[in-house]
Amino acid sequence: MVGYAFMGAAHSQGWRTVGRVFDLPLRPVLAAVCGRDAAAVRAAADRHGWAAAETDWRDLVARDDVQVVDVCTPGDSHAEIAIAALEAGKHVLCEKPLANSVTEAEAMTAAAERARGRGQVAMVGFNYRRVPAMAYARQLVAEGRLGALRHVRVTYLQDWLVDPDFPLTWRLRREHAGSGALGDLGAHIVDLAQYVAGERLVGVSALTETFVRERPLLAGASAGLSASGGAERGAVTVDDAAVFTGRLASGALATFEATRMAAGRKNALRLELNGECGSLAFDLERLNELSFYDGADPAESAGFRRILVTERDHPYLEAWWPPGHALGYEHTFTHQARDLVHAIAAGAGPVPSFADGLQVQRVLAAVEESAEKNAVYTPVPL
Repeated sequence: MVGYAFMGAAHSQGWRTVGRVFDLPLRPVLAAVCGRDAAAVRAAADRHGWAAAETDWRDLVARDDVQVVDVCTPGDSHAEIAIAALEAGKHVLCEKPLANSVTEAEAMTAAAERARGRGQVAMVGFNYRRVPAMAYARQLVAEGRLGALRHVRVTYLQDWLVDPDFPLTWRLRREHAGSGALGDLGAHIVDLAQYVAGERLVGVSALTETFVRERPLLAGASAGLSASGGAERGAVTVDDAAVFTGRLASGALATFEATRMAAGRKNALRLELNGECGSLAFDLERLNELSFYDGADPAESAGFRRILVTERDHPYLEAWWPPGHALGYEHTFTHQARDLVHAIAAGAGPVPSFADGLQVQRVLAAVEESAEKNAVYTPVPL
């Protein structure tokens, strides 16, 4: 694994746990983790169970005992590391968004397609697909329980940037992050909306805004979404928030909002789909639940009903606890590792693939293009 901070810790939890929970055709071994600070990466290796620590990702990619490279770095290094790993014969898991630009994502996808011919697989880490309630929602839509879709609406709200004195971390610098709330949160909700709906966005109309344009320069290291700043200030070069509408291939309408400036909202991801026959609603802060409205119910008893997605027949739940014993955020990374291991063992293309990540990148680019033109409707390239 390359990177050991917030996402590195989450991915480590998934790799460390997956073989103890699921019956797998292959056994993951935590061979080596890489970071630039020798002392910090060694401490992370000890804490998370990695056998070795490296300070140069090229040395990690060259190791004979590494068959999978998990990329958990900022977006500016995704393309270089992932392409090198694929060319070295490794399978690759790369955190979302796939890259910082469509051009980089196209190069990564081309490398993944070449590697596929050699029996390698490459997957992008959209972990919210692995929430059992979201996977079950996808099943209900695929079974036609909602009928033809009319509306999809998704919001992802956080508040960790409300304080104007929060420092200028890498997530606020375009050269490292690519974009702000759009790539950080918007990538998730674009992928999730398309996944559950089972169809793609064909065009968008968008606005973005940077509310705090200067912040204190970072003083020392950052940890997760926490950091401290100094007296000097620097320019914020990414968006704080993005709002956009879209049209799905079927003609259904979609609305999206992504912000890191919503006071009081810590990790509020909400999704709702309305179809001709029913509706589904999901709230990440109640991630073991799915709300379902069946339009076929008689009027006198019709209404949204709460489905507790903890039964053994629900996605991923066959390996966990008795019904009613809830799962959490960290389990999505265990499920992600499970799906990748099965894909590697079967020699099958994993989902979401790098091609799926490229498609999301094209949506994000269309959002930025539309916002630059004051919300002009912008088609998403095929």
